[in-house]
Amino acid sequence: MAANRKRKTKDKPEVLGFLGVGLDNQDGHRRVTRSEHFVLLGGSEETHEKMQETAIRFDEALESRGKVLREATLEEIIDLFREAHNR
Repeated sequence: MAANRKRKTKDKPEVLGFLGVGLDNQDGHRRVTRSEHFVLLGGSEETHEKMQETAIRFDEALESRGKVLREATLEEIIDLFREAHNR
């Protein structure tokens, strides 16, 4: 019976993607960018561009490790994201 089924618990968190939201838009322009792992919304032109660059560098670094996002550990993802953001 469906009501008696136990919920399957996961041993580790799973990252499926990222949502980036820029809140400093003053020009009324709607900026939206989608990639394999990211959805980026809003922001000034400068902020949105920074989010795009971070997303691109993250995707490139993940690919260079020969992994897809679901295969990467949470620690790897955090490290890759920090590196991509700080470059």
